[in-house]
Parts: sequence; C-alpha cells; structure tokens
Amino acid sequence: MATTWEYATVPLIVHATKAILDQWGADGWELVQVITGPDGNGLVAYLKRPKGEAGA
Repeated sequence: MATTWEYATVPLIVHATKAILDQWGADGWELVQVITGPDGNGLVAYLKRPKGEAGA
C-alpha cells in the first residue's frame, strides 16, 4: 500500500531557522526543500510526513 502524505509550508526567520526546523522535526515532519519566498524575500520550508502521524 502506498504511503499517503500531508504537507506543510513554513516561513523561516533567518535568526531562528534551526529552532523552527527542530520543532517541526520533533512533530514528525521531514524537510523536503527550502526556497525563496514568493515575494522574493525570506525563505519558505516545505515539509512532509505520513498522514496520521500527528504529534509523533
């Protein structure tokens, strides 16, 4: 059976990037990619985790 994923996008604050990603990682999210935000400023992280693993 194929894994079903849920996704999240998270704006990253430069001085707190590690803390933000550590918190999401502790909640079971895996970092997929970090890209420049849609306005050309800042960064946005794209994360995924298998559905049903909230608060893992």
